[in-house]
Amino acid sequence: MITDRLDRYIARHVLGAILVVQVVLLGLDLVITYINDLGDIEGDYGAFQVFVFLLMRLPWRFYQYAPVGVLIGALIGLGTMASSNELTVMRAAGRSLTRILWGVMKPVLLVVVLLLLMAEYVSPRTEQFASAWRLEQIQGEGAVVTQRGGWQREGDSFYRFGAIRADDTVLDLTRYHFDGQQLREAVSAQRAVWQGDQWQLEEAAVTRFEESSTEVEHHDTLVWETDLTPDQLGRLLREVESQAPSELWALSRYLRTQGQEASAPLLHFWQKLLLPLTLASLVLVAASFVFGPLRTVAAGTRVFYGVITGLSFKYLQDLLAPASTIFGFSPAWAVLAPTLICAVLGLYLLRRTG
Repeated sequence: MITDRLDRYIARHVLGAILVVQVVLLGLDLVITYINDLGDIEGDYGAFQVFVFLLMRLPWRFYQYAPVGVLIGALIGLGTMASSNELTVMRAAGRSLTRILWGVMKPVLLVVVLLLLMAEYVSPRTEQFASAWRLEQIQGEGAVVTQRGGWQREGDSFYRFGAIRADDTVLDLTRYHFDGQQLREAVSAQRAVWQGDQWQLEEAAVTRFEESSTEVEHHDTLVWETDLTPDQLGRLLREVESQAPSELWALSRYLRTQGQEASAPLLHFWQKLLLPLTLASLVLVAASFVFGPLRTVAAGTRVFYGVITGLSFKYLQDLLAPASTIFGFSPAWAVLAPTLICAVLGLYLLRRTG
């Protein structure tokens, strides 16, 4: 059998504890963020709208808190059974430590599947919709979806984007075309609209730089020749961390084809792809606290050490993320290193218990 009665009993305790911890974390985050965001009230964006906006972002926040929730939930679930001597009875009845750990991992697999589906199909869309809805409440109809512009490169051209609207209209676009290190042409447009299978620039001005003079042309409409599609442009302008794994991989490939640094999208891609290993390593640490050196301490102490471990894990990943760019190693190692450290630590402590 894939599961038996004891596996289901362990799964109920662990999964129930994980859900309770997630609800508590999300509730605290909702209250704190709500109070903080009340300072952003403007126009039709009032106190109720702030609350609705935060509710729309719950899928993304649920995903963000998942590692800490799994770690503390596994600690509480196993710790509760340990305090009532249920784990001792299981082992006395011939249940091996490995079999008990497998019973803990089964509900975590369900959490992993849920989180992966959420990261790919739910949270990117809810984040995008929530941002559009919030700005529409503040600015009215046709509001800007994102205020994140900046510079991008495509071949010998450099672009400066102002923003992008909900209808895929790009605002305040400037294109600089170089021949080697010589600036040859500058194109500025009030907006760019996607029509059919190409971009149409509106209210555009073209400045050509010759050896001894410049030439300026004005156009009501002008075709923008580029390989960028609305989807690609949206990935470039949206926050990297909230994008789906498939979008992050496509974005990293595009950036590399343009000779640009792709460490940021690759880092978030590996964080989401390696989430099963991350959660499994944290469960091993939680189990080692219950069966290992902390098995005789109070439940609150175990939870405290679990929180410290979770924060250390997060800070180590945050430290290795920029280090991967500075020292040139793969962003995958910035995710794998803390995961392997947690797994080795958990296995070592469990091995000492026999």
